[in-house]
Amino acid sequence: MAYVVTDACTKCMSCPPVCPVSCIHPAEGEEGLDAVSHVNINPDECIDCGACAGICPVEAIFPESDLPDEQRKFAAENAAYFKS
Repeated sequence: MAYVVTDACTKCMSCPPVCPVSCIHPAEGEEGLDAVSHVNINPDECIDCGACAGICPVEAIFPESDLPDEQRKFAAENAAYFKS
């Protein structure tokens, strides 16, 4: 299981620095930040620590198992970001 960023994300960039495995992208200074509406968590690298969710000021990050039904599409969207 991984954490998932939803469309409530404002790209405040609070979460990438706290991720112990650097699986949140694009991070500050990375190419493509302006092209996305929110950051994404790589589900293959996420270690399920919850550090990102705990620091998110807009509560845009959920464990995949706790995603509200209307936000389920973001699990696939986060994964797809890393496939391209």
